[in-house]
Amino acid sequence: MTVPPNAERHQAHVTAGPGGVMTEEVGCITGELTVVTTAFPTGQAWVAVQTRGADEWYTLTGTPTPLPMGESLAHYHQRVLDAVRTGGETVAPPAAGTGQ
Repeated sequence: MTVPPNAERHQAHVTAGPGGVMTEEVGCITGELTVVTTAFPTGQAWVAVQTRGADEWYTLTGTPTPLPMGESLAHYHQRVLDAVRTGGETVAPPAAGTGQ
């Protein structure tokens, strides 16, 4: 996915919980990860993950996903990090307030 110039983004390093995270390109990845959450002008968030220090980036399954009104990208990014730490073949958390 091409990231627009000047897009809002948040990045963090995190250890995936048992079972890792699911990606669109290669399935499950585990271990020390870099997670980047990027906002798009369409109102969607895209989450890319990589094994820390690697060159390849992968799309977290379930993204891009719409950001609901009132939820900042920073808040959504934190929810992604919490889900990654939990593991269990993590996919993108649902939009806040959807009850999913």
